[in-house]
Amino acid sequence: MTHLTYISAAYGLAVVVAGWFAVDAWLRMGRARKRLAAIDPRARR
Repeated sequence: MTHLTYISAAYGLAVVVAGWFAVDAWLRMGRARKRLAAIDPRARR
C-alpha cells in the first residue's frame, strides 16, 4: 500500500488553504484601502 494519495491530498489541502488565505488578505486589503481613502485628510488636498 502506498501513501502517495494521502501525501498528495495533504499537499493539495495546504495549497488550497494558502490560496484561500491569500485571496482573503487581498480582498481585505482592498476594503481597508477604501475605508482609509474615505477618512484620509491628505486625499482632500
